[in-house]
Amino acid sequence: MKKSTLVAALAAGLFLFGACGSPSATNDNSGGGNKSDGDTIKIGGNFELSGAVAAYGEAENEGVKLAIEEINDAGGIDGKKIEYVSKDNKSDNNEAASVAANLTTNDGVVAIVGPATSGATKATLPNITKAQVPAVTPSGTDDSITVQKDKVQDYIFRACFQDSFQGVVLAKYAEENLSATKAVILGDNSSDYAIGLTKAFKDTYKGEIVAEENFTAGDKDFQAMLTKVKDLDYDVLYIPAYYTEAGLIIKQAREMGIDKPIIGADGFGDEKLVETAGAANVNNVYYTGHFSVNAPSNDKVQPFIDAFKAKYSKEPSAFNALAYDSVYMIKQAIEDQGEASSTAIQEGLANLKDFVGVTGTMTMDKDHNPEKQAVVLGLTDGKESSAETVNP
Repeated sequence: MKKSTLVAALAAGLFLFGACGSPSATNDNSGGGNKSDGDTIKIGGNFELSGAVAAYGEAENEGVKLAIEEINDAGGIDGKKIEYVSKDNKSDNNEAASVAANLTTNDGVVAIVGPATSGATKATLPNITKAQVPAVTPSGTDDSITVQKDKVQDYIFRACFQDSFQGVVLAKYAEENLSATKAVILGDNSSDYAIGLTKAFKDTYKGEIVAEENFTAGDKDFQAMLTKVKDLDYDVLYIPAYYTEAGLIIKQAREMGIDKPIIGADGFGDEKLVETAGAANVNNVYYTGHFSVNAPSNDKVQPFIDAFKAKYSKEPSAFNALAYDSVYMIKQAIEDQGEASSTAIQEGLANLKDFVGVTGTMTMDKDHNPEKQAVVLGLTDGKESSAETVNP
């Protein structure tokens, strides 16, 4: 999942900070990243804890904290406890870049989890690459995060599948499960996330695209756009967007009498989608997810659900689960390499194989994308009513 560029461009130049010594880590860019020196392993969190997509960042921060608490309670990693340094990127791409520089240079972290969104994750790439500190984005799904101009970005990895996979899954689901031969697309043309999802869907879908309308993140009134498509002949409405706009579109579409099946990607996967749309309007809605309590991928899922409910008094979401897995991926990388340095973690993540997480078993491919399963979730009256596992 990824958010559109919230500002026009990245701040010019890299953010430089004076080195502040820490008892648990040292900064050593000349030797390749940071190294754990003391009794702790310092890991950073770069999340959207405020701003437009705070729901994603807050959920992922919860998942990270639960994983770290479990690992530390069990004795840490090779006898060293994790020290977590969490910072708010405010749902702003420039701020995300600044946080990445701060975490790697000031705080001396050996690895970072986050950001949650694609635009913010891409904004961090120059700084984590310069510092040679690896990061795992739990939900940045834009294909171009890990590969740009045919070059793999060495220091970024993800726990989620990418947009091209989601778009393919949704196109096939529309055809095979919904028997949809005609589709309408309502997409966010200001979002890398939505643009990538639209392209993948159109490249895969064998039916007819009857109409394609666009909006911009932050729009509130979709009546004119919906009026254009209301009386067209189509079988499914595809909305590649985040919950903020998708919830409003669903609400307004249903209130206008549009009752066609609605499909979307993991940006639908937050309870605020239902809050915005109104539960009574969220029927015949389907979206790709990374995790479902109703479709457990392995024996680790139920203990995770129980631990999460005990800590937060609610059931975990996909964003909680992806961030939880991200921490354990870093732990596995350290254990595989026998060293808690940025260089070792980068190598371990690049060679991660058959890692069993709560969002599925994954192996990192050559482009730093995990090969793993997806789940298509169905909603009725705002509640999850179906969960179908889809393997790549």
